[in-house]
Formats: sequence, structure tokens, C-alpha cells
Amino acid sequence: MCGIVGIYAYSPVNQSLYDSLTVLQHRGQDAAGIVTEDHGKFCLRKSNGMVRDIFNLEHMTQLKGNMGIAHVRYPTAGSASSAESQPFYVNSPYGIVLAHNGNLTNQSDLEEELYRADLRHVNTNSDSEALLNVFAHELQSLKQLQPKAEHIFAAIDKLYTRCQGAYAVVAMISGYGMIGFRDPNGIRPLIYGQRVNSDGQTEYMIASESVALNALGFEVVRDVKPGETVYIDQSGQLHTHVSDHAQSYTPCIFEHVYLARPDSILDGSLVYKARVRMGEYLAEKILRENPHHDIDVVIPIPESSRPSAMELAHKLGLKFREGFVKNRYIGRTFIMPGQEEREKSVKQKLNPIGLEFKDKNVLLVDDSIVRGTTSKKIIEMARAAGAKKVYFASAAPPVRFPNVYGIDMAVKSELIAFGKTDKEIEKAIGADWLIYQDLDDLIKAATPSDEAQGSRIFDCSVFDGKYVTGDIDDLYFARLEENRNDKSKQNSTADDNTRCVDLHGNS
Repeated sequence: MCGIVGIYAYSPVNQSLYDSLTVLQHRGQDAAGIVTEDHGKFCLRKSNGMVRDIFNLEHMTQLKGNMGIAHVRYPTAGSASSAESQPFYVNSPYGIVLAHNGNLTNQSDLEEELYRADLRHVNTNSDSEALLNVFAHELQSLKQLQPKAEHIFAAIDKLYTRCQGAYAVVAMISGYGMIGFRDPNGIRPLIYGQRVNSDGQTEYMIASESVALNALGFEVVRDVKPGETVYIDQSGQLHTHVSDHAQSYTPCIFEHVYLARPDSILDGSLVYKARVRMGEYLAEKILRENPHHDIDVVIPIPESSRPSAMELAHKLGLKFREGFVKNRYIGRTFIMPGQEEREKSVKQKLNPIGLEFKDKNVLLVDDSIVRGTTSKKIIEMARAAGAKKVYFASAAPPVRFPNVYGIDMAVKSELIAFGKTDKEIEKAIGADWLIYQDLDDLIKAATPSDEAQGSRIFDCSVFDGKYVTGDIDDLYFARLEENRNDKSKQNSTADDNTRCVDLHGNS
């Protein structure tokens, strides 16, 4: 769930890239980086932390140039090491920098190929570094002193045959231009736009979400298609190419549930409208299952569930109240590296307003339930604030399977819904009644208004266990369990500054 952006302009882009990252900060709070190009030289600043803390005036003045890419990160397959903050750089061929959102599902095999066949060395745990080296190798193998658009497209076509999983990418080749491309299934989002400056010159921007383009005054052209490459050459000419390896359009539905900003448009669908519809369909389900319910008030778990909760309350004819005050300076709890940190964070993050709970039957609405620890703590807080009964509604279906395409949710053993019935989950989180969204209704909610219902295919793997890339098996899950459970994350953080890789590929 990283955020990426690239800008090609005719004036310095350092401030624009910084502003873009602040707009995309919700996609990653672990690290950030900016690279600009200035007369064939790359200028780089990256580090761990929030955007506002990483860049100061001195850094900004050194980020010279009219073209650049930037990245905000939270760790998935890698660690929280500053060595894995992006963008990454290789000096051969030409000099390439790259930033990536997603997750490669065949990273281990790729690293072996890169070492033994391509004679390239990968020095971090990041799949983004592996992806960059694959791209560099395929471009170098074409042996072009001055690569043209067709050579770049050919290299990325080869990359598609080697890199499996989900990836949205922005990159720059020194002296040649800026590139954006999306995996063959279009799982992770990528969009591009343009604006005309005061001199009548067309400038381009590529980003994870449309809201970043809006904030910088770029007009959205369209989403990058699955398996498509967008290339702006050094003279400002736009080139696009859709690979023969492109598959079905299968964007991640969890972007609409939680990840994206509500004011973004993803693959033709306004996120806010999708979340409103989620509330509408939840209300219909409540009326089907319990038309004589005794709910007194609907309260959202801030922030992303608010549109769903408001529409649900409206459809049921109930009061909508803000029952929790959120501390905006606490990070997202499911991203935090350990169970103890997540539980501690919940009470720091939310504070109940007792007036809205005392002697009432409250329906709490959240966007989803992942580990269940946050939900359980919030229900306990509602009871302590005086609620008679606490009902809980999730705008998403039960999360029963791990995400392998760039969202570090949890492994199977840490998902509260894995192997449990809805009633068992209800008991585990301490709710008097638990209502989940139906998957068919979620798909309807996220489908663009101008498309027929049922026509859009989404990646719903966290809900149905169907992985569109077709390469996920028990061995992969075993590796995932080893690398992603809370214990391994804590060890990874503790060993962060002492990791090394020998020249024979053993870490």
C-alpha cells in the first residue's frame, strides 16, 4: 500500500513532488523519498519517517531538475529499514531510478535468477529492488546506446514474463525520460494526467490516486491499463503501449474499502460513492435479517467508515452520531509491526464521547475487521462509556485470507475470520450482534456507475481466497507466515541495522 508519483515539467518539480507525497501520505507512513534529474544527474533524498519530517529547506534546494519521481512507503514483504526506502537506483544501463507499489509473488526466484543468470546483485529484502534490476537487465540486453520508446516497451514486455504479482511503477532513465507501468492484471492503481503551463507546454504526472493530480492542477487523462506502459521522453513526447501479456482488468477492491482517499477516482469509480453504497447495502441486509432491530444510534469508527455509516443510518431512519474523537497523529493500527503496539495504539487513537453511548443500543460501523484486536478494544470502550448493547457492522466481508499483492494485513493465523463462522467472530470481539457486508454487494458498490452490475471483475482474494495471478500455493503461504507474522517483524526491526548479504546470495 505504497504511494508513487512522477512528474515531467518545464520548471523545478521538487515542491510539486513534495506536495504530492503529502496528499498520498495515507498510503505509507514508514518512509519517503524523492529523486529528481538535473542535466543527467540524479538528486536523491530518502529516509524513514513522515514526509514533513524527512525534507527540509536544504534538502529541497538540492533536489534540482524539471523531472522526478517520489514514493511513500509502509513495509510489506521487506523490513522497516531505511535501506529499503525508495526510490531505488542502478547505474547500468544509463542510470535508472524506480519506485514501486505492490508486491512480487516470485521474489525469491527472481533474486536467484538475477544472481545466477543476470549477474546482478540485490542488497536488500525489497522486491522493488529486484523489479528494478529485472528492468535494468532487460533494457541492457537490447544493447541500445540511445534507447527509444520501442526499446523501453520491449524491455517491460520481457519484465512482464518474469515478474509475477502486483505492481504499479514509476521510473526515470537518466537523459531519456519518465516511465509508468502497471502489472498485467492492473491490481494496484495507477493514473496519469496532464496540464498546459503558461508557455503552452504540456506537462505530465503519473500517480497512485487521482487526488494527487487534482491537488497539483493536472487534468486526469485516464487510468493506466493493465499491462500498459506510459513513457514521456526527454523532449516531452508521450508514448503509450499495451503489452500482449496484459490480462483481465482486476483492480484491488480493498482500495475502495479502506486504502484510498474518498475523494479519489480509481478505475472509473469514485471511492466516496462506493463507500456510500456499502452503507446502503448494509442497511438492506440489516432489514432483511432483523427488521425489528432495537438500534438507537449509528456511530462510525473514524475515518474511512464514515460515508458508509451515514448512509446506513439514513436508510434505517436512525440517528447518526460521532461517538469517537480521533487522535490524527497515531498511525493506522493494522500497519503497526506488533500486536502489543496495535493494542496500545487503539486507546491512544480513539476516545469515546460518553453522552453518545450512555444507556443506548449502539451500532458501530467500521470499514473492515482484520485481526479483530481493534474491534474488540473499541467494543470494550463503548461498553465502558455506558452502552447497553453494542452491535458491530463491517462495510466489508470477513477477511479470511492474506493479501499477497501489496497490503501487509496479516498471515492466516492472525486473521480473526480465518476458519471461523460469523457467530464465532461475534463472540471473539465481544459484540452483541455482528453484521458483515456480502461480497456480491461490495462488488456492486465498487463497480463504476456507467458499467453494468456484475461486469467488473475485482481482486477479492482477501475475502474469497482466489488469487488472480494463479501462482499462490501452500509453499508460498508458508513463506509468508515465516516473514510476516508479528514475531518476525519485531525481529526484523531489531536486526535492522546489522543485516548484510554475502556475494553468494545468502542473507
